Amino acid sequence: MSNVSPGGPPMAASPLTRAVLEIDEYASGLGWDQPARLFALVDTAQLRTQEPDLAAQLGLDDGEAAAPLTPVEQDEIPSGAPLDEFLGTIAWPDAVAGCALTVERLMLPPSAETSVPEGLDEAGLAQWVAAHPDRQEVRMTVAVLRDGARESALRLREKDSATEVLTGADLVPGLADALSATFEA
Repeated sequence: MSNVSPGGPPMAASPLTRAVLEIDEYASGLGWDQPARLFALVDTAQLRTQEPDLAAQLGLDDGEAAAPLTPVEQDEIPSGAPLDEFLGTIAWPDAVAGCALTVERLMLPPSAETSVPEGLDEAGLAQWVAAHPDRQEVRMTVAVLRDGARESALRLREKDSATEVLTGADLVPGLADALSATFEA
């Protein structure tokens, strides 16, 4: 028995993991060097009942076996605004069960931490990381639910394959905390 659905993300144990992998697959289809993208996560059955026109527009007709959570992409995140400041301005309506964000970043291996030059400001540090020979480009997709559940997916640019996506609840704790805070109004 296969754990991969035809034409879709791998089948996963939890609805939140399925949503994260669906968003990762969507972002992968857009290619690299993309802006951050924010998604509301809504209960699919509730969406069908309360917003049947929107559900039909999203291809969630009653006859299909849809995932329990449906990601709905939000308006573009303003460029130039620091992500943490932008997230601090978000308030979700009650119908939103959770949210997710996909963002690309450069990462260094832990061994590089000892060679970071002292006294760099944020821009200087970003330039240093971008020029480092061991840097890795990574796409992070992080999702949280109102009840505190978390899930993440990480995809390295050099291993850009659905079979190479790492998932886990605590892979990007700072971003998960920031997303959770959007529900604490």
